[in-house]
Order: sequence, then structure tokens, then C-alpha cells
Amino acid sequence: MAQSRELEERHLAALGSASLSVRWVQGFPKQNVHFVNDSTICYPSGNFVIFINIETKKKTILQCMNGIVGVVATNVPYEVVAFSDRKLKPFIYIYNFPELTRRTKLKGNVLLDYTLLSFSYCGTYLASCSSLPEFELALWNWESSIILCKKSQLSMDVSQMTFNPMNWHQLCLSSPSSVTVWTIERSNEEYYLKANSIKLPMEDGSFFNEKDLIFPSSMPKDPIYGPVLPLSAIAGLAGKEAETFRPRDDLYPLLHPTMHCWTPTSDLYVGCEEGHLLVISGENWKVTVLNKIEDRPLMDERNFISPVTLAYQKGGVLASGIDGFVYSFIIKDSYYKVEDFLQVEGSVEHLMFSPSYKMLLIQTNKGSVYIYTFGEEPTLDLVLEACAGKFQSVDFITPGNKHCMTVTHSGEVCVWHVEDGTCVSRTYLKTPATVLACSPSSLSAAVGTVGGSVHFIDLRDARSPQPVHRVFLSESSVQHLVYDQRGIYLLVGTSEGYIFVINANPSSLFQILGFVEVGKDILQISTVSLLDSDIVEVTALTPLSETGRSKLEMFTLPKILTQASLRFADERGRLKDELIHKFLYEIEHPLSSAVLDFQSKRVYGFCKEVPYICSYLLPEQNHSGICILKPYQKVQCKHYGPGMLSLSPHGSWLISRAKCGTLCIRDIYSLETFVSCRSHSHQGHGIQSVRFSLDGQNILVNGREDGTLVYLRWRRLGGNLTSETLQYCQQLLTIMSNTVEEENNYLSLACSNSEVLGPESEHTIYEDVSLSVDSSQEALLQADNTKEIPWIQQKSQEAIRMEVKLFSNKRREIKTGIKELAKTVLNMMEENETVENIAKLEQQEFGLDLEELQSLHEASEEEIEKIRKDVEMHNLAKRYLAELIKEECWNSMAVKGRALKCFHIPCVVENFPMKERTDEELKNLKRVLQQKKMEIECLKLRKETIEFQSSITLVKKHDEEEDEEEDDDVAVKNTNLPNYLLGSQSTDFGVHASLLSSQLELHSREEKINQIILLKITVQKYVNPWQKVKAELIATHEMEAGILSQAPDTRRRALMDMMGGVLEVKKEDILRMVIPPPAFIVKPDALWSEEEKKHFKDYEKKVKDLNEERDKYRKSLEAELRKLQNSIQESTQNFDDYLKRLFERRVKAEMAVNQEELKINNLIFSLLLDEEINSRETFLNNYLTRKQEEKNQTSEAIQKAREDLDVYKEHYDNLLAEDKVLDRSFKKEFSEIPSHQVDILYKLFKRRPRIPKPKVHSDASSIVPFGERPGSGKLNKDAFAQLMKAMDDMDSIQYMPEGLDTSVWEHFCMTRRVKVENEQKVKQKAAGLVEMVAFLRKRVEEDEKVQEEIEKVFQELVLLQEEKVKFQLNLTIQILLKQGQIELENFQLLLEYSDAILINKNIIEDLNSVIRAQGQKKVASMMESKDIHKGIFQIEWEHKKMEMEMEDLNQKAWDIQMLFFSRERQKYLSEPDYETLIAIQIGIMEQTIAVLDQTHKKNVENCKKLLKKLAKFSNQKDVANYTLSCNLREELVAVSERKDICNALGSKLTCEKIAKERFENMMQQQKLTSISKEQAEQILVLQAEVERLRMKTFPALIPM
Repeated sequence: MAQSRELEERHLAALGSASLSVRWVQGFPKQNVHFVNDSTICYPSGNFVIFINIETKKKTILQCMNGIVGVVATNVPYEVVAFSDRKLKPFIYIYNFPELTRRTKLKGNVLLDYTLLSFSYCGTYLASCSSLPEFELALWNWESSIILCKKSQLSMDVSQMTFNPMNWHQLCLSSPSSVTVWTIERSNEEYYLKANSIKLPMEDGSFFNEKDLIFPSSMPKDPIYGPVLPLSAIAGLAGKEAETFRPRDDLYPLLHPTMHCWTPTSDLYVGCEEGHLLVISGENWKVTVLNKIEDRPLMDERNFISPVTLAYQKGGVLASGIDGFVYSFIIKDSYYKVEDFLQVEGSVEHLMFSPSYKMLLIQTNKGSVYIYTFGEEPTLDLVLEACAGKFQSVDFITPGNKHCMTVTHSGEVCVWHVEDGTCVSRTYLKTPATVLACSPSSLSAAVGTVGGSVHFIDLRDARSPQPVHRVFLSESSVQHLVYDQRGIYLLVGTSEGYIFVINANPSSLFQILGFVEVGKDILQISTVSLLDSDIVEVTALTPLSETGRSKLEMFTLPKILTQASLRFADERGRLKDELIHKFLYEIEHPLSSAVLDFQSKRVYGFCKEVPYICSYLLPEQNHSGICILKPYQKVQCKHYGPGMLSLSPHGSWLISRAKCGTLCIRDIYSLETFVSCRSHSHQGHGIQSVRFSLDGQNILVNGREDGTLVYLRWRRLGGNLTSETLQYCQQLLTIMSNTVEEENNYLSLACSNSEVLGPESEHTIYEDVSLSVDSSQEALLQADNTKEIPWIQQKSQEAIRMEVKLFSNKRREIKTGIKELAKTVLNMMEENETVENIAKLEQQEFGLDLEELQSLHEASEEEIEKIRKDVEMHNLAKRYLAELIKEECWNSMAVKGRALKCFHIPCVVENFPMKERTDEELKNLKRVLQQKKMEIECLKLRKETIEFQSSITLVKKHDEEEDEEEDDDVAVKNTNLPNYLLGSQSTDFGVHASLLSSQLELHSREEKINQIILLKITVQKYVNPWQKVKAELIATHEMEAGILSQAPDTRRRALMDMMGGVLEVKKEDILRMVIPPPAFIVKPDALWSEEEKKHFKDYEKKVKDLNEERDKYRKSLEAELRKLQNSIQESTQNFDDYLKRLFERRVKAEMAVNQEELKINNLIFSLLLDEEINSRETFLNNYLTRKQEEKNQTSEAIQKAREDLDVYKEHYDNLLAEDKVLDRSFKKEFSEIPSHQVDILYKLFKRRPRIPKPKVHSDASSIVPFGERPGSGKLNKDAFAQLMKAMDDMDSIQYMPEGLDTSVWEHFCMTRRVKVENEQKVKQKAAGLVEMVAFLRKRVEEDEKVQEEIEKVFQELVLLQEEKVKFQLNLTIQILLKQGQIELENFQLLLEYSDAILINKNIIEDLNSVIRAQGQKKVASMMESKDIHKGIFQIEWEHKKMEMEMEDLNQKAWDIQMLFFSRERQKYLSEPDYETLIAIQIGIMEQTIAVLDQTHKKNVENCKKLLKKLAKFSNQKDVANYTLSCNLREELVAVSERKDICNALGSKLTCEKIAKERFENMMQQQKLTSISKEQAEQILVLQAEVERLRMKTFPALIPM
């Protein structure tokens, strides 16, 4: 203990100020890569922004201190980078490049995250877009760190946001479902965002003819059923949702935009998921679908291109799909042609041109970045090669100062250089990998896979690592790979809870020594292997989810295990617990990590649910069973989330990491943190693994989800700490140097053996067994010969083989006994078949395996129970459905359904089943009936009042009964309208007429509802008078029978005693009588006596009489039967006749019911239409209110804009006046010097320096499509700075006129500088004034547009109210017309009576009388007009006289107006301040003359330059002419020599030959000319045919 305290004190003293620094970061882009300048690109990765120099491939990193980097944007002109963090209430940081100094920090009101950032190409503007919950679009001035304007609740997830390169006032936002262009309007210092939503075509590329949902203009008019309203009114919508409501059948799928790009003409190209390419006009935002010119075969797989990204270039765009090709779309008019540009590996996700357009950046979906350089010989360079997936695990290659390794999930193993992070080599295992570990004892590494294999890789040559060995341990995935500190053993942890122990030395060919079984879901495996020890202590941590505890298992692996592994393991490969000294411990709370210190006395654990790191003392004495560990030391940490612990190589540091992404290094004795570094963040789920180099100087940190690998080095570390780590490293390397060298030599042998033998190792075997068929264990081993067997199964099979071999004799005896027993049971079953049924046994009773029988029985019972439950549930569902049907169709009926059938004809009469009324319906019915009675009483009182006023002399006195009868008669009379006006025949069936209102009086909504309620009253049963009498008789008879039944029964009992209950003998009884024959009849006739013969004669006579009586009674019964049958036939016939009449009445009743239902439906329809009209009216009122509020807002905006404009204009006028004052007061300020010097100074005062424009290379201007982008604030500042610099040159003393004093020259220079600065201010103010005027004009246009909509709403309301009144007055009535009483002209049946009016006859008669009276008046007026007509001629003559006088006066007035009077005189008379006006005009003319002078000078300079160029060109031509003349002279000499030779040889033959050849050539040319003309005509014909077919095949696109 004293020694440990001493060590602890020494370490505490050594702990000083230590810090870590990030040296390099390895990560690959998950977002778009951006250009910072022409030679640098950048992208975010984890907590860092990585910059890559394209030429040198050098990387620079910028770390975000608040966690993971969100979105990134770059501004090329200013060379700044903006990125956001992803914390709560995030910030936007802007850094300078290449200094990487923070320029500003932008703080907004966003709560969660920014999704997009975009810089404007001109000016200091930055647009940001956020996600939930704000969906806020904001425009920033990033130099001033202020929000200029913002819009919230965009309600869409934006996928791309870009500024117009030629106009920063336009910003395009696109999502997978919409495209919106936002216009940024500015008025002085105020900024506003206005949205323009683009209407996209449908999925097939056609456009939907969208109607106006608010004011539909083409709605049909229905003269019968009332006005036709919009669908929103029919749906009952009155809020904002009515403006955009569409039924589901009217919704069509639109195109889905994927990418967009701007053009120099401010148009937009939009690529769609369906393969269409759209162009959006920048003037009116109309969409045009470009037609593709197909030049590929229709069956080509690449014929359909869905653009993933677009990049604009001159003449078209570059697009990419998911097939790895980059296509060039050559666009001309409304057509485009697709050409292959280049191909890369993987699908292209992003394309971007460099600022100079000399390079094209190509980014793939894996994160690789290519740079395509344009030129005479284009090149494609791989700038960044991404790994196949995120890093699963990392480790240093021993000793850790040169190389490190990574492995990805796809099995890609990479070796990196520690110094600069460059990739040295890549190896592909072609299998999913999980974990990686490097051996300390050799230059080898182990990689665990998902399939349960471990691959060993030779790392002697880091540039070409080679897999040398593979072991297949189990079928479960490998989750942990741990080498002990000396590299003796490799511990492999699997998901099933096995820890395999492998000899880590290549000399043993990585022998598997055995396995230890621990709990499933191993959390961590740690080892302690000291230099002076012969054992390796292993600790495994597993969770106990049932109890909420953690289990810690510790065991010891001696060094002799590598030499005597068979003694330590059983036949199945499991290491024996007693030999490895396995101990179990439990911690009362859950841990996420646990490690053992190098002294093997303490265990350090990271608590899972609370942020604490605890240490636990291990018991010094051995124990059996489970030992509970209590916390010995408890330190709170700043981590949050489950964390992991690990020890440094020398065991003095405790490294902790968690989900927060912070790495903490603690002293193992005090658990105090002496250094921490946040290399990752919780958004990326923290740190996955940490590895230290052997000397402790290098640290690798791997993120869990952000895919970033960070390399850390000590920036500052205490001397004692450094010496300890270096001492341990040196000691370990010295001890293991010989071992490492030997093992590396064996590794080379293993590598050569693997190349000779192939990729399969000796531990990988395949099933090839041939065992006996009668063994159940052996049957389990038989499988496909090509299936690979893991080591653990191999050991299990070997153990089974040994057991089979060991117990083969015993098994043979058991099998023989089983066969005999089976034979005996078969004999018993045969015998059982021969016995009787009562003694026969069931077949299952012969089963010897009772447990199996019981299990089969239970399984069958379970199956039966399951089927029974399913059937019961099915039956229950059916019964429930039947109960619902019964309740709905039978039980709920107050009048059940009944039917009467005829006897002789197929006729059935059914009643009307009716449900019982609810309390609410009865309450409404009672209320309506009471209201109806009150209306009848009121009608009666009004009638009595009218009759009393018309006939006062009549006095009516009645009794109370007579009054009641009169009341009833009046009510019936008032309401007893004709059937054709009632619209039904309900009064014929006992319905009281008071319940039916006149159809001409149902105007209000309440009247219609009351009428519907009254029409649904149940009709009482109608009973005829004879049926009433019959019912009374039946009731009386039943009453008498009841009284008799209550009398005493003495008489009945006496009758039963005396006469058997019969008062007289009936004929039926006589017929049933049988005369008994005499007793002697059994004797022969010869033995009869006379007396017996006499008796026999009497017997025969009685029998004869009885038979006669029977015949008579039978005949009477037959007659009575025929009579009854006739009576029954007559009765049934009468019943059928009555039932027929009842059927006819039933048909009429059904007609009445249908008529009433039709009336009810008409009333319901009118009520529904009334509701629709009210909904429409409410919506229009709400819409009007919103528009009025918008009108108020626009009016306020106009007023504010005008006020701002007036103030700004006043400032501008003042500034302009100051500028003029400076100009006019110039001569006054220099009045003391001579006038000629003043004139010279004034000329110098007006002179301005010429600022040379930056020369743009011709090739660059031809490549860059956007050219010079106007309106850049940086350009304006640069131009002003150049102007001031040029002014400094002009202020030089050398330009001072001769004889001028120096002080005067300095004063002059200062005055001129003030004048120039003032002119710049005037220009800026003028530009701002133009913007404010345009802003005011737009506000006025918006206000006028809102006013037009308000007027339109008023018109719509007026029309709707007219329709409503017309609908309330024009009632739909139902009229009953008799057949044969409708007369039609020309026998034409009219189906529509739109112009028919139902009026009374008295109205026609009154109208005729009025017509006659008007006719008489007309005749009288005609006579009067005849008398007046005579005076008209005199009035006309006087009128003509006055017209002539008027013309004379007009001519005189015209002569007076045509007198000469100049404009100057008019202006002098009309203008109040004429001198000021003249001064303003003089100033304007002076400015115009100055501008013309400058323009003239510029033109003169241009002409001089042109003359110089032309002179230079003339000189060049002179030299060329001189050269040609020299050549001509030589050619003439050669020609003359040839001419002499030709003449000598024979000029005549030569001339004839030449003439003949020329003739033949002319004939051939003429022939070819004729052929070409014919072919041209054929081509024209074919072109016309092609054009005709094209117009026939392709749809015509009407220009928008």
C-alpha cells in the first residue's frame, strides 16, 4: 500500500498542464463538396471542415468547437467559408480562407438546425433555411451579422437553394414536390421576400388546365336546381382551406424536381425524377417541357435518364444519373440532345464547375471526388478516394509511430501514414468486417468479420499488406478482438458469448487453443500482461438484464498454454475452469465498461445509467461462487450516455470516452482528468474506439456514426509523464525485439504457404463424413459436402466421433434390444386386431414412449383448442353480425313487416315496416305540431278580423260546440288545397290537411324543416264501418265466453256421470256403431236351431239397415262437402278480390309515400343548396375580410414607401445640391489667383482618372458562361479604392501647373478629392433612388391588384345574393297532373320548362284589362302627338340657325388660339421660379456636355488604338506582300522554264490533250450537277415527308 501511495503522489506531482492537438483528420464527404477558390475544395466531416488543395493534395482542417458541422457554403469572391453547428439554437460561423480566422458569428432564432446555406454571387448576402419547427428562410448581411428579412412556415423540406448568379434579388428553392422562386426587394435599408410558386406539369409532361377555385368563371347555370356553386362551398368550407380545396379525384401527381441550375438569362433548368427536363422562364415564371431528341436505341438501358445533379455550361447543361455517367445536354430552342461526356466509378451525386470554369468537380455517392480539367488534352484526376463505408475500427501498427490501420464494414482494410494521414495501401477482404486489432509481437493484424471468421494480415510491407491466414471460429459475428500487452494471445469475443483464445504468434500458424463461455452480449474484454509475469489475466464484462446488474468474469491464461493446450481444454475445445482459475463477480449496478489495472487489484468501471466512474477492489483471497463488488472510489465525470474505458499502454492513464464525443485522459490513481479533447459529438453518437501508440505520443480516435478518423498528438505534456511512457515503450521493444524478428520470419513463411496452398487455412475444413445410417448423432452430421464448418462445430463433431467410437458396443446391444421389443409390440398389435371390440386396445396404447405420446396428445389438444377458439370467434362474429341485422331490421321496428298472400293468384301485399320514433324526434314533432296549431289560430283570428271589418252588420253567435266545429272547418278550408298543389295523394289516406303547407309558401329554412318533420308522421290505420261492427261483436262474444267460463261446473260433472257428457246421440256415433254377431255363428249352419236361424235373420236385417243408413249419411256428407267446398271457393275468391283491391290501394299508398318522399328530397336539396350558398357567402365574407386586411397592409406599405422615398429623395437632392455648390463655388475659392490659372485648375478639377478594367483572358471569357456579374459590393469597393489610388497619383506635384503655389495646389487637391467622393455618394444615392422608385411601383401594383380582387369579391357577393334571392323566390313545387289533360303543340313532348311560369287566371284577366286601358291611352297620345308634330319643323329651323352661329363663333375662337406665342414665353408666365429652372437646365446641359466630351475623348482614344492596330496590320501585310512578290518572281522563272520545255516537246499535242481532258471534265461535271439536282429534289420530298410524320407522331407544343 505504501508503494501504491508513493506512485500516486508521484503521478499527481507529474500531472501538469497537458493538451492535445489535432494533426490530421480523415473523413469523406456526405454533403456536397464546394470550391473555395480555383485550387481548393472543402467539405464537412464530423466536427471538422476539411480543405484540400487540388494541386498538392495537401489537407487543412477547421474544427467546429460546438460539435458536428451542419451545412457548409463558400463565397469565392470574398474567400470565406460559412458553416453551422448542430446544437440547440445553432449558430452560423464565417471564417476567412486561407487564414482560417473567424470573421463573424451569426445568431438567429432557429431552434434546431439549419438545412441549407447559400452565398449570393454579388454582394455580402447569405441565405439560410432551417428545418422543424420554423421552416424559416432568412436573408443575412453576413458582414454586418444582421438578418435583413425572413419568412417562416414555408411548410416544405427544401433540398436545394441557390442565388441567381446574375441577380442576387432572385433566390430559388426546390424540394421533391415544388419549385419556388423568391424575389428579394429592397427599399433603402428595408428588405422583403416575395414568393413565386412555380406550377409544375403532371407526371407525363402535360399541363393541367387549372381552374380558378375562388372565382370560377365557367360554372354552368342550372335553371331547375338552382345555382351551381364551387366544390369548396359544396364541401361546406369557409376558411382558408377553401382557397386550395380540391377533391381527391381532381388531384393529379406532378413532376418531382431533383435539381435546378440558373442560366445567364435568369432562366432555370430543372431536372425531374421522371426524366423530364424543364426550363422556367425568368420573365413570367412559365414552365416549358423540353423535348428530347432520341438518337439511342429504344432498348438501351441508359435511354431513360433521371438527372441527379445539374451544372450549367454554354449551350446546355451537364447532368448525371445513378449509372456513373456524366451526360451533356445540348439544348437548342425547345429540344435537347443527350451525349455521353465521361464515366466514373459509382453514381455521381454532385457536379460543380470551378470559379474559372476550367475544372469540373465530380462527386460520387461513396464520397470520392474527381477533377476533370478542360483543355486540349482533358484529364480526369482522382483527388479524394473514399473508403467503402464508415470506419469500424482503427489501430496502430506496432510500435505506432509510422503507420496505422482502419477497416470498414465492407471489409476494406487501409494503411495510413501517421505523419500526414495519406493512404499507403488498400486491401479488400470481400466480406463484412466488424473489428480490427494489430499484434504487438509481430507485424500482423487480425480482422473480425460478421460471418465469424478472423483474417490475419501480413503488414511487413505497409504498401502491400497480404492476407495470410483465416480461421472460421463460429457462425456468430466477431465483436471483440483483443491482443494482450505482449502479443502472446489473441482473444476473440463473439455475439453468442464465446471468448476464443488464439496463439498470436505466426510461428504457431495462429493455433486455436480453446474457448471460454461467458454471458451473451459481451460489453468489453480487457487483459493484463506484465513484462515480468508468466500469466495473462483476462476480464470480460457482460450485462445481467434480468436483475439490472453487471457480471464480471476473470480468468488466467498461463504462458504454457501455448505448449500444452490439450491439457487445459476438453474434447470440445472448452478451457477448464479449474485450470484457468475462473472467478465470477457481480456489480450491483449496470456498467457499460470495465478494465483491470496492471496491479490486478482494482477494476475500473463506467456506470451505464449515471455519469460516474468507479473503482472496485478485488478480494485478495480466492473464492468460490459469485462475489459482489462494492464501489471503492467514485468520481463524477462530465460524460453523458454510455461510455467506455481503456488503459494506456504503460497502464498509468485511464482513457474514458462516451456518446458526448469527448475524450478524457485521467490519472489511474486519483481518477482526475488532466487532459480532454472533443474530437466528435453526440450528434454522431460519440467515439467508437480510441487507440494509443506504444510510446503514448500518438492517439487515434474513431467516430461511431460520423465516419471521421482523428489523429491527435500531445501539444504539451509533463516531463515525468513523457519519460514514463517512453521508458515503458523502450523496455517493451527491447524485450520483444528478438521475438518480433523471429515471428516476422515465420510470417513470411506463412505468407508463402498461403500463396502455395491457396486462400483456405488448415482450420477451415469441409464436411466429408461417411458414418453409419443407424446412428442418430451421425445423421445430424450428414450435410452438404461443400458447406464450411466452423472450428467450434468441428470440435463438437470430433467429440461426437470419439463418443460413438467409445460406446459403440453398448449402443449395438441397446439397438438389438429395441428391435426385439419392437417385434414383440408388433405381435401384440396383430393379436389385438383379432379380439372382440370390447377387449380391443387403442393403437396409441401400444406406444412405449409415454412422454412422446403425452406430448403428441398435448399438441393435438392445443391444436384442437386453437381450432375451437377460431371457430368460436368466427361464430361469435357471425352471431354478432346477425344480431346487428336483427336489431336493425326487426327489433327496432315498431311495426313489424307482414305480408298477405292470395289463394289463387300470385299476389302478395306487404305492409310498411316502421321504426319507433326517438325521444328527440317526438320532441321536435310535438314542437312543430304546437307551432302549426298556433299558426292555424293566428290565421283564424286574421280571417275573423278581415270579415268583421268587411261586414260589421253581421253578428255571429255560436255555442262552444259549434265554435269548435267551425274552427275545424276553417282549418280544413284554409289548408285544404287541391292535390295538384299539395303535390301528393296523402289526403286520400287519412292524412289531415292541416299537416300539409302550401308549396308556394315554403320560403324560409325553418318552414322547410318543419314541413319535413310533419311529412314524416305515421299514418294511422283506416278501418271501415262494417269492420268496426264486426270488431264490436267479436268483443261481446269474447266477454260472454269469459263470463261463462267463470260459472260453476256442477252441470258439466252431472252430465258426464249420467250420459257420458252427451245429451243426444249423433249420427256420427251411430255410424261408428258395430252390431256384434251372435255367438253361434262360429258353428256350422247345419247345427243351428230355428231360434238361432231366426236370430241370424234379425242380425242380417239390422246389418242391412245399418249399411243403408251409412250410405245415406255418406251421401249427405258428400253433398255437404261439395257445398262447403263451393262456399270455401267463393270465400277465397272474395278474399282474393278484396286483396287485389287492397293491393291497388297499397300501390296508391306507395305512390303517395313516394310523392311525399320526393317532396322531402326536394326540400332537403333546397336546404342543402341553402347551406352551400351560406357557406359560399361566409367564405366570400371571410375572404373579403382577409383581402381588406391585406389592402390595409399594402396601403400602409405604400405610405411608408412614399415617406421613405421622400426622405431619401430629399437627402439625394441635398447631396446633389452640395455637389453643384462645390462645382459653382470653385472659382470663388480660387479667386485670388490669376484667371488663366483658375481655368487650368478648373479643367484639372473636371478631369477624372481612368480606371483600367481588369483584363479578362479570351479563353476564360469564352469558357465562363456568366461573365462579369454585376452589382457586386466588393467590385464597387475595389473600384472606389482604385479611383482613390488614381486620385493619389493625380495629386502628385508633377501635375501642378507652373507658377502655382504649393499650398494652393494642396487645397485644390483636397477640394477635388471632396468633389470625387461626393460624386460617388451621388451615384450610390441615385442607384438607391431607382430601387426605391421600383419598390414603390411594385407596392402600388400589388395594392391595385388587391383592390381588383376586393371589387371582384364585391361583385361575386352581389351576384350570389341575387342568386340566393332568386333561389328563395323561385320555389321547386310538385304538381299532380291527370293523364290526358296536357295539351302540347305539334305533339312534341317537352322535358324542360325553363321559361314556364305558374300563375293564377285572375292575374291574366287583370293584365288584359290593363292592356286595354293602355291601348286607349296610346290612341289618345297618338292624336296629341299628331297635333304637336306641326310645331316641330319650326323648332328644327331655329336649331339649324343656332348651329350656324355656333360654327362662326368656333372659327373665331380658333383664330384667336392660333396666334403665335412661344413656349419660352408660356413657361416664363407659368413657372413661378423661372431663374432656378434655367439654372437647373444649364447644370444639366453642362453635365451632358461633360459626358459627351468624355465620350468623345474615349472614342478618339479608341480610334487611335484602332489606327495603331491597322498600321501594325498594314506593316504585316506589306511584309507578306514582299514575300509573295519574291515567291512570285521565282515562280515566274520556273513557269517560263517549263513553257520552254513544253514548246520544245510539242506544244500542239499537249494543247489538244489538255483540251480533250477539259471537255471530258466538263461533261462529267454537268452529269454530276444534274444528278445532284435530282437528289436535292428527292431530299426535299423526304424532308417534307419526315416533317409530316414528325408532326403526326409528336404532340404539338403551343408556345406559352
